[in-house]
Amino acid sequence: MTRNNETTRRERKASLEAAIEQQRVDILLAAERWHDASAPLENGWQLIRRYRTPALALGSFMLWPLLRRPGKALKFGRHLVFGAMALKRFGKLLPGRH
Repeated sequence: MTRNNETTRRERKASLEAAIEQQRVDILLAAERWHDASAPLENGWQLIRRYRTPALALGSFMLWPLLRRPGKALKFGRHLVFGAMALKRFGKLLPGRH
C-alpha cells in the first residue's frame, strides 16, 4: 500500500506542478497583453510629463493678467453662462428635440 500511495502522491505532485506551470504561462501572456494594451496610455502619459513644465509656465503667464484684473474674468464667466443657457433653450425650441 505504501508504493500505491507513493505513486498516487507522485502523480498528484506532477499534476499540480503542471497546473502551476500552466498558470505561470497564462500570467505571462496576460501581462504581455496588458502591456500591449496600455502602451498608448503610457505613451500619452510620457508626452504629458515631457511638456508639463512648459505648460505650467505658459498657464501661469496667461493667468497673471486675470489675477491682476479679476473683473474681466467674471464678466467672461457671465457671458459664458449666458451663452450656454441660450444654446440650451435654443436646443429645446428645435422640433423633435425635448
